Amino acid sequence: MKRLIIDSDTGSDDAVALVMALKYPDTKVEAITVGFGNVPMEQGVQNAIYTVELCGADVPVYAGLDRPLIREGRTGQYVHGEDGMGDIGLPLSGKKPAPGHAVDVLIDTINRYAGDITLVTLGPLMNVAVALLRDPSIAHKVNDCVIMGGVGYGYGNVTPVAEYNIWADPEAAQIVFQSGMPLTMVGIDVNNKSAVFTEADSAALRGIGTPLAEFCVDIQAKLINYVSERTGIRSFSLPDPITMGVALDPFMATEVKNLFVNVELGDGYTRGQTVVDHLHVTGKAPNTKVVLDASREGFITMLHNAVR
Repeated sequence: MKRLIIDSDTGSDDAVALVMALKYPDTKVEAITVGFGNVPMEQGVQNAIYTVELCGADVPVYAGLDRPLIREGRTGQYVHGEDGMGDIGLPLSGKKPAPGHAVDVLIDTINRYAGDITLVTLGPLMNVAVALLRDPSIAHKVNDCVIMGGVGYGYGNVTPVAEYNIWADPEAAQIVFQSGMPLTMVGIDVNNKSAVFTEADSAALRGIGTPLAEFCVDIQAKLINYVSERTGIRSFSLPDPITMGVALDPFMATEVKNLFVNVELGDGYTRGQTVVDHLHVTGKAPNTKVVLDASREGFITMLHNAVR
C-alpha cells in the first residue's frame, strides 16, 4: 500500500492529478492539503472537495496558507479560469474542509507514518515550507517528495527561466530544496515533452465516455483558450498529472539525474529559477532527483485507466 499526501493549489490540471491518485490501485491518499496558487486557497479547497466527491472517495481536504510567505500573491486564474476549473458552471462553493490546518496535518501525518509517506506537491510550496520550519525532522521521515515545479532543462512558463509554482513563492521553495528531504523534481520541461494534449488526444480521452473522462477534458476549457490565443493551437497540457504519474509509478520517469538544485530569490526574470547544476560546477552535493523525461505512453495509459 502506497500512502500519499497531496499538497495542491487545485486548478484544472491538479484536479486530473487527484483523479489519478484517488483511482490508482493499492494507493491510499491520507490527506489533501491546499494552499494558495492557481486560485485563492479557499477556492482550491472547494475544487479539491468537489473532485474527491466526484471520484466517490473518502479523503479529508484541509485548508492551508492563503498567501506566499513573503511576496504578494499572484494566482493562475488568467490561465485556469476564475474558479480554476474552466469556468464551466460547476457547483464549486459551500463545502467545508476537514477541521485542522494543512501545516499541522502535514506534520502529524508524516510523523504518524514515518518512512511510509510519499508527499506529492502540485502547487507553490508554502504549506510544506512552514511544516519544515516548525518540525525540521519531517524532512527525513518521508519516503519521497515529488514536486511539480521548476525547470530541469529548458525554459519557463511565467518568465523565460522560471516555472509558476516555484516563481509564486521562491522563498518557500528554497526552504524545501535546502531541507534535506528526498526530492524528485518534475519540471515544466517534462510536461512540454510528454503531457501536451492535442485535439485528437482530448477526443480520445473524452471518448472513453465516463463522467470522469468528460470532467477531465471539460475543466480545461479556459486553459485551451489561453494556449490557443498564444500559439494558435487548440491544446492543453497536464503538468500536475504527469508528476502524479511519476509519484505513483517511479518507472514512468525515463531519464533521471541526481543533481544539485538551487532556487533564485531575486526579482526580475530569474525570480524562482531552479538553477540545476548539470555539470557539477558548483561542487555542491546533489540534493534532488531531476526528472528530465517521462513515458508519454505510460502516462496516457495511466490517465485513461483512472477515468474508466
